[in-house]
Amino acid sequence: MNKLFKPERVSLREHPEITEKLIQDKIAEDPSILGIGDLVLKDKERMQPKAGRLDLLFQDSESGRRYEVEIQLGKTDESHIVRTLEYWDIERKRYPQYDHCAVIIAEDITSRFLNVINLFNGFIPIIAIQVSAFKFDDDIGLVFTKVMDELLLGLVDDDEVEVQQISTNRDYWLKRGSTDTMQLTDKFIDVVNELGYNLQLSYTKVNVRLNKNGQIIPFVIIKPRKRNHIVLTFKTQKSDELDKIIDDNDFDDMGYMTRGSRYRLRIDSEDLTTRKEALKELYLAAEKSFAE
Repeated sequence: MNKLFKPERVSLREHPEITEKLIQDKIAEDPSILGIGDLVLKDKERMQPKAGRLDLLFQDSESGRRYEVEIQLGKTDESHIVRTLEYWDIERKRYPQYDHCAVIIAEDITSRFLNVINLFNGFIPIIAIQVSAFKFDDDIGLVFTKVMDELLLGLVDDDEVEVQQISTNRDYWLKRGSTDTMQLTDKFIDVVNELGYNLQLSYTKVNVRLNKNGQIIPFVIIKPRKRNHIVLTFKTQKSDELDKIIDDNDFDDMGYMTRGSRYRLRIDSEDLTTRKEALKELYLAAEKSFAE
């Protein structure tokens, strides 16, 4: 093994060759480095009416949620916060059909400004990410760390309300999904029942759920798609155990959603055959994590 060492930290603001535009382009090229989901770039330097340009606009590939991202080298300040919130407000008013979240990225986010940003959190969806740079020979590595996550306010679990109020039947999902993806749903419940459960399917107009003796299993959600997969959601806090099972078995991970605390995976027929044991592990780990 090569020796371990502490990399040299460098200032992006003071570096002679690194610019905000360079950081912007790198994030646009690979938005996964932000760690906030499976994002698709919608626009760069997006013109805002009488308000300058929004650095980056992303959209979640699954939920459609939009992220208004502003970048600042060096220490964040009042104008950075105000500018980010202003762009977020403009975009949400222009496109109210989408959910929107403001994202502040800065090299140095002080505790003072975290406190200021935190005043808005819960009322304005906002995420703060600190970018750090480290020197490796002649190259510079970037590390993005979420220092403040979005705080969600709520009174009831929307999914549970949906289950109670808008039940439907299998025929509905055969039309909304397909015969093939409903067969995948059947195979998934068969895999889980191999653990000794006797679970059944319940159908709502929003998703398909598992139930035991008429009681909904709260931490599993299934969405059959038109094409060749289902979206399997585990509602639980992020955990190292679940992360390891997902990574080790190369599942098609759609990213962890902090909004609602949930893992999302695309599951196809190959997964239900070759990764059957891993799916059992995943179910048990999610059940354990949800109960903690």
